[in-house]
Amino acid sequence: MQNTPFLPFALPELGEEEINEVVDTLRSGWVTTGPKAKQFEADFSSFLGGDVESIAVNSATAGLHLALEAIGIGPGDEVILPSYTFTATAEVVRYLGGTPVIVDVLEETFNIDPAAIEAAITEKTRAIMPVHFAGLSCDMDAILQIARRHGLKVVEDAAHALPTTWKGSKIGTLESDITVFSFYANKTMTTGEGGMLVTRNAELAKRCRIMRLHGISRDAFDRYVSKTPAWFYEIVAPGFKYNMSDVAAAMGIHQLRRLEGFQLKRQAMAERYLEALSDLPLVLPPVAAAGDMHAWHLFPLRLRAEANIKRDDFIIKMAELGIGCSVHFIPLHLQPYWRESCALSPEQFPVAQSLFEQEVSIPLYTKMTEADQERVIAAVRSVLANA
Repeated sequence: MQNTPFLPFALPELGEEEINEVVDTLRSGWVTTGPKAKQFEADFSSFLGGDVESIAVNSATAGLHLALEAIGIGPGDEVILPSYTFTATAEVVRYLGGTPVIVDVLEETFNIDPAAIEAAITEKTRAIMPVHFAGLSCDMDAILQIARRHGLKVVEDAAHALPTTWKGSKIGTLESDITVFSFYANKTMTTGEGGMLVTRNAELAKRCRIMRLHGISRDAFDRYVSKTPAWFYEIVAPGFKYNMSDVAAAMGIHQLRRLEGFQLKRQAMAERYLEALSDLPLVLPPVAAAGDMHAWHLFPLRLRAEANIKRDDFIIKMAELGIGCSVHFIPLHLQPYWRESCALSPEQFPVAQSLFEQEVSIPLYTKMTEADQERVIAAVRSVLANA
C-alpha cells in the first residue's frame, strides 16, 4: 500500500475526442459562446427528449439563479429546499431577496421529505427545489402533486442526476418548471465548469436566455455572424454573465456522447461495491426502483454504531491506506451563515443530522480501474476490521 499512488476521491475522464474538439474550437477563433455551445444545447435536448429547450450556462449555480429569477422569485418569497444539500441550492434564493425554507430529508434516500414540504408551506411559499441526492431521484410524483395542490413552481436541482430517471422518464423531462444539471469536474459528465438549464416552457426559456447574457435582447453570437449589419441590440433587463464558452461546450459535446457508457460503468461499479461491502457494519445506499436509472454520482456509506469507528477517524484511516474519501454534505443547518440567518438547529433536522454524522463517500468514477476499486474495498474492510 505504501508504494501505491494515492487514489483521489474523484477524477474526470477525458479522451482524445474532447481534446481534439477543444483544439478545433481554439483554432476556429470563436472561443466564447458560439456554434459549439449551440450544438451542445441541441444535442442535450435530443438526448433528453420530451421537447425540452436546453440553455448552457457557466455553472449549475448560475442555472438555478436564472431559473428562480425566471419563475418570478423576489423579496419575501419562500422557496422550500432540503438541509442535506450544497449551499448553492439555498444561496440562489438569497440572490433574489427570497427566503429559503430549509426542511428535513428521508433517512433511506437522503432526499427531501415530501411530508416536510407540505408542513412548511405558508402563504409566502412560491416554489419547491428538490435535490436528487447522489443520483437517485426524489419522489417526484409526491412533490409535483404538492406543487399542483398549492399552486407552486418546481425547480429541480439535478446537479447529481444525469442520466437519472423517475418512473421511466429522464430527469429534465418531468412536469417541473425548470431542471438544472451540473457539469462540474467531478460530475457524471464534465465541461470543467458549467451547467445546463432545461425547460419545455418557451416563455421561461426566453427569459433565461435574455438574463444569461446581460439582459440583451439578441444573442451575441447571432449578431456577430450575421451576413447583414446586425450591430443593434437592446438591454431589456438587468441581466447576468452566465453564458457557457465554446471551449467548455466542446468538451460537453463528446462527454454527452459517452454518457450512457459512463452510466453503465458507474452502475457496474456500484453493484460491485454493494456486493463486496454487504457483510460489513454499514448502511449501503439504496438502488433505483425496478426499471429506473440511478446516476451513481456518489456512493455514500453510512457507518453503523457497531462499526466502532467515528466517521472522521474512518476518513483519516482510509487516507493512510492511500484512499481519498469525502463527506456529502455538511448540512445547511450546520453552516454558520444559514444556521444564524435562518435560526436553525440540529434538533429541527434529526434525519439530516444523523445522516451527516454517519456519512462518508468512497471513490466512484469511471476513470477507476477494477484494481482501483479492489483497493478501495480492501481498505474499507481493513479499517473496519481494525476499528
